[in-house]
Amino acid sequence: MDFSNFLLMRQELSLVAVFVILFLYDVFCSDNTKKAFQPVACVLFALHTVSGFFPASMGEAFGGLYVNSHIAVLMKNILNIATMLVFLQAGHWLKTDESVHKRGEYFTIMLVTLLGMYLMVSAGNFMMLYIGIETASLPMACLAAFNKSAEKSAEAGVKYILISALSSGVMLFGMSFLYGVSGTMYFSDMKAVITIDPLLIMGFVFFFSGLAFKLSLVPFHLWTADVYEGAPTSVTAYLSVASKGAAAFALIFVLYKVFGNIEVVWNQILWWSAVITITLGNLFAVRQKDIKRFLAFSSISQAGYILLGIISGTAQGMTATAYYVLVYVFSNLAAFGVIAAVENQTKGNTSISAFDGLYRSNPRLTFVMMLAVFSLGGIPPFAGFFSKFFIFMAAANQGEYLLVFIALLNTVISLYYYLLIVKAMFIKEKNEHAADRFVTDGYNKLSLILCTVGILVIGIVSCIYNRFDSVAFGI
Repeated sequence: MDFSNFLLMRQELSLVAVFVILFLYDVFCSDNTKKAFQPVACVLFALHTVSGFFPASMGEAFGGLYVNSHIAVLMKNILNIATMLVFLQAGHWLKTDESVHKRGEYFTIMLVTLLGMYLMVSAGNFMMLYIGIETASLPMACLAAFNKSAEKSAEAGVKYILISALSSGVMLFGMSFLYGVSGTMYFSDMKAVITIDPLLIMGFVFFFSGLAFKLSLVPFHLWTADVYEGAPTSVTAYLSVASKGAAAFALIFVLYKVFGNIEVVWNQILWWSAVITITLGNLFAVRQKDIKRFLAFSSISQAGYILLGIISGTAQGMTATAYYVLVYVFSNLAAFGVIAAVENQTKGNTSISAFDGLYRSNPRLTFVMMLAVFSLGGIPPFAGFFSKFFIFMAAANQGEYLLVFIALLNTVISLYYYLLIVKAMFIKEKNEHAADRFVTDGYNKLSLILCTVGILVIGIVSCIYNRFDSVAFGI
């Protein structure tokens, strides 16, 4: 038997090994032993994350179903970093009375979704891509409904699974049209034979509509705010970065590998999707009173910015997109880490008023939150400024000047609502719903330190972007 195919799947096999160890630990160990579940899970996954940066073999496996490339490995490493930070932030919540006996389920289900994202990134065939999307999506509904006694959590799980099933059906319907046009499901074979005709356009529209659900693009975003608000905060954080990042990577791979020769088919679709998504996301964010719903519409807007890099369809666009997602991971998870800390202290209060006067009681958390929103808003010299600059530059180099101009105007709007958080923390007086002075648990504190370093360093250390640029041509 030839095992060379499996050697290409080193990261997948390593992830499955971590999953099996944690699953057996959860099943066979006593309750007292399980108290160390989070540190064991974090250490094992940290080793897996570090191993992902070691040199690996590149090539195709299983007849082209699975493709390993330098850019795919880099993108998996970004997803690993996001997952590691979410694991650290879940500590306090998993110690509550309701969740203490479900730590094993939380970590193992999270690893299954990550495996699906791996398959999305390394897919060389539409069916492999679909399997990856379903593997990533279905367990996510379980995570969204993890707090069974909370009505909003149950509602989040139901909404996510129903809309996810609908979007998957629409996507599969589009794939059937693409197969009808080309006679193949393999990316490389399809690119060589497809031509512009109505059936192809219809197939692409259905396929893009299904994937747009995962990215929270308008008008496929209606689930986002309710699910983000109802799901446990660590699950919301994971949804906002890892799930969105994997969908963005999958979309840019498909556009580049399959539809690169017929840009006229999808350019206008993505152009209008970017404009509407950025604009509506920003406008609705201004109206929010709950900070998780606030970041839901912020993430919708960020998805529109990600499309700017994808629209370019170039190696520079891929570099800018991957870099943007990495910066977004650190910025958004810094915000969610602070939200988790405040939520735990205020017994589940996630309204923006819970942050009133936070600077007076918790100046360090306030500082991290300020860095996070400044980075998300694109204020220099933080990493978010450089990520937006590179993604605007990638679109401008393809002649998309009007799109870049509209995106810049929306950036000004976003600065307004991001500064509302800063105003609440520094200027408003503390009220009865606001958090008192408290100490953040060690795991969350470590995640916030890592996020802060990422926000401050990634934009300044140019070798990081250069590394992304050097592997972008390996698609």
